[in-house]
Parts: sequence; C-alpha cells; structure tokens
Amino acid sequence: MQVEQEMMVQKLSMVSVNKTYDNGVQALSNINLNVSPGIFGLLGPNGAGKSSLMRTIVGLQEPSSGQILFGGKDISKDKVRYRKEIGYMPQDFGVYPDISAIKLLDHFAVLKGFVNKKERKEVVEGLLSQTNLWEKKDHHLGSFSGGMIRRFGLAQALIGSPKLLVIDEPTSGLDPGERYRLLNLLTSISKETIILLSTHIVQDVSDLCPRFAILNSGKLIMDGQPESAVKSIEGKIWRKAVDFQGKDLESTYENVISKRFVEGAPHVHVYADNAPDSRFETTTPSLEDFYFSKMNSFV
Repeated sequence: MQVEQEMMVQKLSMVSVNKTYDNGVQALSNINLNVSPGIFGLLGPNGAGKSSLMRTIVGLQEPSSGQILFGGKDISKDKVRYRKEIGYMPQDFGVYPDISAIKLLDHFAVLKGFVNKKERKEVVEGLLSQTNLWEKKDHHLGSFSGGMIRRFGLAQALIGSPKLLVIDEPTSGLDPGERYRLLNLLTSISKETIILLSTHIVQDVSDLCPRFAILNSGKLIMDGQPESAVKSIEGKIWRKAVDFQGKDLESTYENVISKRFVEGAPHVHVYADNAPDSRFETTTPSLEDFYFSKMNSFV
C-alpha cells in the first residue's frame, strides 16, 4: 500500500485536457497522458501546442476543460502546495542583466519560500555549483552566454528540489558543448524527479528520454518508447543520393519523409514497403525517420 501511494505521489496525469483561447484558437485538444519519474520528451514542431501545454501544466493558465493531476490530486484545488513542488524553465528565460547570478538566485529562493538566511545560502551556493556556475557567481548576468543563461534558468527551476520539473525547449540555440552540459545536468537529477522536456529537436528525445509523445496541431498523436518507435519502421526507410537541381522531391516520389545533406551530397529518405526504384537502398532508421513518418501519417 505504501509503495502504491509513493508511486501515485510521483505521477503526473493529464485527463481530457482542452485549451481554447479567447480568440477562438484551440491550442490543445483532448490531451490524455501519464508521466512517471524520469525524463519524458514532448516532441513536436513549433506551433504544435507544446508551450500551451507546459503553461497549463505549471498552472500559468487554466485548461478550458479537463484535469491535470499530480499525486492523484487536481492541481487547481491546491495551487500553493503544487507550486512548491514544481520547477519551471520557460523557453524564453529573461534575467536582469545588471545583477549578479548569486544575488538574483538568492532573490528567487526568497520567492520560493526560503526565508532562513543560512538555509537559503546553502541552497543557492549548492545550485550554482551543481549547474557549474560557481566561478561566475559574482558576474552580472548580462555577461553570460546563452548556454550559461539556460543553466542559470535550470538553477532557479531546481530551487526547493521539485518533484516535477517542466522545461520548455532547453537546448534551443546552444552550441554542442553547452548542450552536452545541460543534458548531463538533466540526466543527473532524473532518477527521482519527473522531468517533462518539451522540444522540437528530435535528437534531444533520442539522447535523453525513455518515453516520449508527439504533439501536433494541439493533438497527441502518439505516446511510447523511442526504441519501439524506431523498431516499428525497420525495413521501411529507403535512402538514395539525389541531384534534382531544385525540383520538388514530393512530386517525384511518394512518402518522402526527409531531405538532408550527407557530406555535401543531397539525400532523400522515403517511407515504403519496397524500394521506390532500383537506385534506393535500405537504411537503418532513426527516431527522426519515425517522427517525420508519423507527422506525415505514414505510420
């Protein structure tokens, strides 16, 4: 019984969640999803409704209908308790450029309820160290790189050791080194925390997430495991180098899922049971191949 209760406490559930804005735009349509501890990826293109869902989950806006449950309880019934248990890093994390990292993080800690100065000092210094910002603690945030700002955003989201961490587009615009540092941080805290990661970057989900879902036009079109998703299209992804000089590939081949360059040469990937012509060869599928196949309703 105790184990079951602990599992319920750690569970985030969306039950028939809908969101329609005052201008009539329906951003979310009948979202049903369960998320357990670990890193869960919410994948979709820009405009799919990911940010709307994130804002609804963290309580910045109410759903038009449906429920969001955390620990089996409707988050709208006790917003104060819920906000103490979550951390949120939005896509656009603004900071005051003329204040030091340690002073602003201390301010955020006060807002989060850490009124004891000694306790707050330990929390702030610990998070700056955890996010590899300790050496820059006295530097003004206006001097920080984009990657450092993202890590500072994560530090503020981690104040209070949240049970649920919601992160919107964490690696957008980061160079490879900063991306690695941020993903490493997320992995290190994911064992006992629900991390809901919203992104349009397929590689982030492939690198980090044991489970993921795809959101498109406000609708959840799949929920599963990356490994199983990729396995489902084995033997159905075909590739060949092309030289179309600007011609429309979609009018030349059916079920084109992606066009990319490999060592400077244009290639096309096609979803099909059999080779479109003799010049195609099968290729090992990736999560990106599955994603584009699903977005185009080929699977």
